[in-house]
Amino acid sequence: MFRFPIAAISAALILACATATAAPAGELEPEVRAAFLAQVQAQHGIAPEDAGALLDRARYQQSIIDAITRPAEAKPWKDYRPIFLTTDRIAKGQAFLATHQDALREIEAKTGVAAPILVAILGVETGYGANTGRYKVLDALYTLGFFYPKRADFFRSELAHAFALAREERLDLDSIVGSYAGAMGWGQFIPSSYRAYAVDGDGDGQRDLWNSLPDVLASVANYFAAHKWQAGEPVAVRAVRASDAQEFVPDSLEARYSLPELAARGYRPAEAIGHAAPATLLRLEGANGPEYWITFNNFYVISRYNRSPLYSMAVLQLAQAIAGTDSPALAR
Repeated sequence: MFRFPIAAISAALILACATATAAPAGELEPEVRAAFLAQVQAQHGIAPEDAGALLDRARYQQSIIDAITRPAEAKPWKDYRPIFLTTDRIAKGQAFLATHQDALREIEAKTGVAAPILVAILGVETGYGANTGRYKVLDALYTLGFFYPKRADFFRSELAHAFALAREERLDLDSIVGSYAGAMGWGQFIPSSYRAYAVDGDGDGQRDLWNSLPDVLASVANYFAAHKWQAGEPVAVRAVRASDAQEFVPDSLEARYSLPELAARGYRPAEAIGHAAPATLLRLEGANGPEYWITFNNFYVISRYNRSPLYSMAVLQLAQAIAGTDSPALAR
């Protein structure tokens, strides 16, 4: 079977996209449309007429562009934290943990992923399934894939994955709603993550992240396990900064430093960890000034779900509040 060269397709899309952004909202230039459909066929084996029928039902939404240009993650930590660490969200998380403790224990035993982390993810993402989004996924990925040049390549790829997902899971893509970024279900999986990590937890032959809680919990746990969550290992601990320490800002959340290396730079754990695991340093703008945190591999794993360090810290602290512990390893 003849396959279009991916590099050539990408180049064509980049060139054509400049024209597309100048077109009336909701309309694609023929060259852009054809190049994208060729990409879908080459990558996912979907015939252009089938993908085209879906593409033609997508509509540009200015509200999606507005939403992505003002994400909550742009706020400082002192303003971001109160969004998610609320009395109501904690109480609902504790109730969820108690109600589903048997299923959560089973998943934790199987995957090693701490149950409070799973619950906190659902709490941060959708308020434990109460708000899974209001934008048509098709419109969101179309709008961002063709009319948001900053991340157009990523969202065009996700739109192609969405077409493949709809075929594989027998989904009506035209009726699915999610976030402004095209994330879906209780755990807010983007299409490529849905395809790669979603699990059929209830054994009915379908991976349903909207209506099957066993599928939801198993899928979120599988995502973390696949990204190397380490059972019983610490996530993060407050750091004490020496008075003569120079500012140290690592360029990644990856745990690349030993605790002695961080200590040599003037940053020590505020409490004993009991682990010699690799770590890194995180500085946040707290309500009372700078906060310094020593973070570990499990913190980095949370960031694979959302790359903002604010998100990872909110998930951790919500999980700790739900579990009723301030343990860096979420021990209960």
